[in-house]
Amino acid sequence: MSLPPRSESDIAQRAAWDASSLRFLYLDLNSFFASVEQQDNPALRGKPIIVVPVESDTTSAIAASIEAKTYGIKTGTPVWEAKQKYPGIGIVNARHDRYVEVHELVEEEVDRHIPVFKTWSIDEVSCELIGPERLKDNAIALSHRLRAGLRDNPKLGECIRCSIGIAPNQFLAKLASDMQKPDGLTIIEKHELPERILPLALRDLPGIGANMEQRLNDAGITTIAELWDMNPRDARRIWGSKEGPAFIQRIRGIGDYSQSSATRSISHEHVLPPQNRDEESAYLILRRLGVKGGARLRRMGFVASNLGAKVRFDDDTRWAADFRITQTQDTFVILDAITRLWEQMLRETGGGRRRRRYMKVGMWLTGLTPRDEVTLDLFGGASGLDNDDAEAAAKRAKLWAAMDKLNQKYDKKDTVRVGPLPKHKSDFMGAKIAFNRIPKKEEFKE
Repeated sequence: MSLPPRSESDIAQRAAWDASSLRFLYLDLNSFFASVEQQDNPALRGKPIIVVPVESDTTSAIAASIEAKTYGIKTGTPVWEAKQKYPGIGIVNARHDRYVEVHELVEEEVDRHIPVFKTWSIDEVSCELIGPERLKDNAIALSHRLRAGLRDNPKLGECIRCSIGIAPNQFLAKLASDMQKPDGLTIIEKHELPERILPLALRDLPGIGANMEQRLNDAGITTIAELWDMNPRDARRIWGSKEGPAFIQRIRGIGDYSQSSATRSISHEHVLPPQNRDEESAYLILRRLGVKGGARLRRMGFVASNLGAKVRFDDDTRWAADFRITQTQDTFVILDAITRLWEQMLRETGGGRRRRRYMKVGMWLTGLTPRDEVTLDLFGGASGLDNDDAEAAAKRAKLWAAMDKLNQKYDKKDTVRVGPLPKHKSDFMGAKIAFNRIPKKEEFKE
């Protein structure tokens, strides 16, 4: 059965779609953490608030509401400084599990209008425009529907606002979404380049931070116009890799991001509240992070061959070290390694002999390999634990499987736990949201 011939109008429409340079829509939620808190608590709406990891004047805001930003309060502003800038500032403890929940609701709403192409962070997603969506008027109408969907969704609401950028690639669409906040809608078409971006500063471009800006300045590049004219050879020399020429192509609307989705490490860190800044509590919290790391390894089906730990003190001195471990996902092996690193830290920093408070602890696991690719003998034996062998490791594997199952079954974290926890449990020991990684729901029970 043959298809009916396409009409002249159909052919003209398809030609218009193909001619359009608009390929991607980038949605950036405005002041996301703070907006969630305002949506959940009407008493906070319309008021300057900040979201903090712990209740302490010495910590910094991890998010600031749109209203707080008008007073110069932003992410990274110390709490004491925020109080000076606005004495009545609302201070809210972070609820990372809630932010992940709302993030998933946002993605569900976006998917009702256009499929999510890529999730970039907890508050940023991109969507590919296809067919008639690529026409400028249709893309604008789609943006309005997305905004209305977030506002009218009974599980979200009026405080969940976003800025949208539309452009030839995801890089320029992200840049466009940053050009007008809050509630902005910015469109960059290819024929408008480079004029539309020439007024911007180098630091306005995604991927150019302070260090990269300095390297460009040292090479005589201080403006977008000079960056635009850079040849691939100079770009490779300045960046020190093929990322340089690729970056120049992206700002010209050619090509796009190329990122691997492979998991390369597992890390956890925790800012200590005032009541947990003594040596014993800091050590116990670091061990708790190790327990989380082991649970994540097992859930994700990996073993790790390297473990590291780090500490930051109240005088801003820092310590960090790592060493190789037998390929494992065994929490006892991880805890044993943490204890050894802690003892090394005490020797190298003076330990309890110095009157310092612990401000932050962290740990990481690298050298990740899928569990199925590791032989049983290597996985089970020679872990570094006293009197360890494959049989003992197999028994522990069954123990961890049972403990993981119980902790996932019940909402209360640490239903079954290893060893003591600090006398005053930290404000939030659950998973944390990193810029480019969104925790799974299971992590909040690990």
